[in-house]
Amino acid sequence: MPELLQTLLICLAVGAFAGVMAGLLGIGGGLVIVPALAWVFHTQGVDDGIVMHLALGTSLATIVFTSVSSVRAHHRRGAVLWEPVRRLAPGIVVGAWLGAQIADALPTATLKLVFAIFVLAVSAQIALGAQPAGQHRLPGRVGMALTGGLIGAVSGVVGIGGGSLTVPFLTWCQVPIRNAVASSAAVGLPIAVSGALGYVAAGWNEPLLPSGTLGYVSLTAGAGIAAASMLTAPLGARLAHTLPTALLRRIFAGFLALVGLKMLFG
Repeated sequence: MPELLQTLLICLAVGAFAGVMAGLLGIGGGLVIVPALAWVFHTQGVDDGIVMHLALGTSLATIVFTSVSSVRAHHRRGAVLWEPVRRLAPGIVVGAWLGAQIADALPTATLKLVFAIFVLAVSAQIALGAQPAGQHRLPGRVGMALTGGLIGAVSGVVGIGGGSLTVPFLTWCQVPIRNAVASSAAVGLPIAVSGALGYVAAGWNEPLLPSGTLGYVSLTAGAGIAAASMLTAPLGARLAHTLPTALLRRIFAGFLALVGLKMLFG
């Protein structure tokens, strides 16, 4: 099978799975997309020094499209709380851009370690059902901006849409879980746009990049993942409103644990 076709098929499969998870659990597809892309780029002979940077930037670029599709599906059900999304957005935009610049300054080995530890932490959180007690109200404008900046920066460094941080924060602030998931999908859009543009800028003059890239964004891989995830994100959103997700969360947590351990020791 030609390498280009093989890459496209893999990316379509990854995108389909990531889209369902984004809509269902509100955690974004980056936790699935980043390790899959890192493996694809490594097998294609991309220089190891930029494999993770290319995977992270491409992941954020695809999340732009996943977020749009997921948000539309949740908005039709009236589940997105737009006021907290608007209040988080300014900090998120700045934080996600800075996260991309921080990642650019780190070597691939460090990025792999950071991503693996983050994935294992998210896996434990999902498996244990660890949600902070909803005993607080949403903070004021400054507090929301600072929170958005932190969520955006971490998301930019690890190439995710921020749901694994946004959902716990919103539930901690007494937002019902279904609204937290839907609002997290909306928060993922400014994270993805700002972060992706940051990776494009950071990798603009990188001489080690293969053809078909725009900075640290692979156009071919990104197109395959985005196309599939846009189709399946509404399915995940529909399932989020109809299925009990406890078992699915635990299965996904086990999958993430394997991914994290593979990246940590592989």
